[in-house]
Amino acid sequence: MVDLKKLTVSELLCRFTNITEELRERGILRTENNPTGDLAEHLFCTAFKWTIAPNSAKGYDATDRVGKHFQIKGRRLSQDKTSRQLSAIRNLDQKPFDTLAGVLFDKNYSVLRAALIPHKVIEQHSYFSRHTNSHIFLLKDKVWDIPSVVDVTDLLRATVY
Repeated sequence: MVDLKKLTVSELLCRFTNITEELRERGILRTENNPTGDLAEHLFCTAFKWTIAPNSAKGYDATDRVGKHFQIKGRRLSQDKTSRQLSAIRNLDQKPFDTLAGVLFDKNYSVLRAALIPHKVIEQHSYFSRHTNSHIFLLKDKVWDIPSVVDVTDLLRATVY
């Protein structure tokens, strides 16, 4: 096993690049951005057999067999990063998705919790930020207590990636 502490910054970045490229070749990642969002998309699409939307699709990330649109969001929690704020949700009032599929990962990208959240719940429990021109939604534990929210934690945990 390689002692990462003995590697230079350049060597670490090179390994990071190689790992990212390998994950893209394996179909886990589809961009060169932070892997959290791509991993969330991969897990939900694999678990539910959804079709991933093109990168240019506005407001949704996947579609199921009957044409339902899903916005997929992931958040990686760590000791230093405990916020449950998901990335910006744009054009919420235009209803570009039917359901938000959200997953919380631990620092090692293991699934902590996952849920399918109806658009109406996102509308009711998010707030608009003028600064980002988007809605902000926090994937807090109380979300799983909302009757229309479906807990899919076990299914995502069982999905091989």
